[in-house]
Amino acid sequence: MIQRFADWFIYDLCGLESTSAIGSALNFFVYDSIKILFLLFVISALMGIVNAYFPVERLRRYLTTHRLYGLQYLLASLFGAVTPFCSCSSIPLFIGFVKGGIPLGVTLAFLITSPLVNEVAVAMFLGTFGVKVTIVYVLGGIVLGTLGGIVQGRMRLEPLLSGWVKQLQVQSEEQSGVWESEDTRFVDRLPLILREAWSIVRGVLLYVLIGIGIGAAMHGFVPEGFFEAYMAKDNLFAVPVAVFLAVPMYANAAGIVPVIEVFVAKGIPLGTAIAFMMAVVGLSVPEATLLKKVMTWKLIGIFFGTVTLFIIVLGYLYNVFL
Repeated sequence: MIQRFADWFIYDLCGLESTSAIGSALNFFVYDSIKILFLLFVISALMGIVNAYFPVERLRRYLTTHRLYGLQYLLASLFGAVTPFCSCSSIPLFIGFVKGGIPLGVTLAFLITSPLVNEVAVAMFLGTFGVKVTIVYVLGGIVLGTLGGIVQGRMRLEPLLSGWVKQLQVQSEEQSGVWESEDTRFVDRLPLILREAWSIVRGVLLYVLIGIGIGAAMHGFVPEGFFEAYMAKDNLFAVPVAVFLAVPMYANAAGIVPVIEVFVAKGIPLGTAIAFMMAVVGLSVPEATLLKKVMTWKLIGIFFGTVTLFIIVLGYLYNVFL
């Protein structure tokens, strides 16, 4: 429905051509803006309901006081694998986790894996590259999220969260305490939950629009064939070059898998192509822009640097074993 509206608004009402760079970019902007803002509101409201009825504070205490030997990171990564979100769409749920006081390393494990592994990526990989490559890709994405969460969890990065999200955490704890002490009906709690969800949307609205605008510009104006010249088989540094070229891009699995198929058909090694895909869907300038409301630039740099390093290592391993 959102895509049909975007097509009607840009191509029919505004009269732009679907084959033009400006038409493609604006269509992308309208579609993703509506989709992500809608997801942000709905997920924020759902997390508000969870925070009201589910003992998130108890879960937080359990995760922080019990020695689970990394299992919590694996579970967060697996949860990310079954959620059908792109990198920017994962951020609302990430905000909900952080707001509820879930350890940052655990939430980052989710944030890493969620855009990389989902049913869209699995289905398209199965149809394009077969069972073996799909299994290796899925396992690689889950391991990447788990190890990335563990490494960043050990860094104790919570002080690098933004003041805005720290304030949300305090408000969440206070509200949770009020609701635990009062027998309030759901219909009475709902208006406050929806107001809090809308306040979160208002708080990140500008960052969302700027981030999607950057992604739309990349989507519409990056020339075809630009990347193949830098990812040739004989280039020893093709994997890191592919990852760094991919970071300014923004697309979900459905949009990038066909591009990866073309790369492989043109002789680019499969591991290099997959590393490019992981960087496109898991790291992007639009994602960094959205995260700026939640993290300081230092934390964003650590997050991007850690994930970039793991993707590069995975790319080389894929080239060896696939």
